[in-house]
Amino acid sequence: QVQLVESGGGLVQAGGSLRLSCAASGRTFSSYATAWFRQTPGKEREFVASISRGGGGINYADSVKGRFTISRDNAKNTGYLLMNSLKLEDTAIYYCAAGQSYNAFTAGLWDYWGQGTQVTVSS
Repeated sequence: QVQLVESGGGLVQAGGSLRLSCAASGRTFSSYATAWFRQTPGKEREFVASISRGGGGINYADSVKGRFTISRDNAKNTGYLLMNSLKLEDTAIYYCAAGQSYNAFTAGLWDYWGQGTQVTVSS
C-alpha cells in the first residue's frame, strides 16, 4: 500500500505556472505508475497525465499536451506536474494517483489516491 499527499496548488493568473508535487510513503514508490487527475464540481474525475514506473512512458490528455509536464523522482518518492500557460478551464482539484499501468485513463483503474490540491486560475 502507498500513501499519497499532494501539494503546490494555489491561485494563479491565467498564463502563469504552478508545480504540483505528490509525496509518497509506504510501499516503494517505484513499484507504481502514477498519474494526475482533476475534478470540478458536478463532473467526473478527468485524466490529465500519467507516467510509468521508470518514467520512460508518458501520456497526456489532449487538453494539456504541450502545456503540462509530468515527471517523477523515485529516489525522492515524489511525483510532479509542472503546469505552464494555465487557462481558466484548468481550475479544478488535482489528484495524484498510483496504480499498475500508466496506460489507464479512467479513475476507476487506479488503486491509490491523495486527498487533492486546489488549483484556481483567475483572469
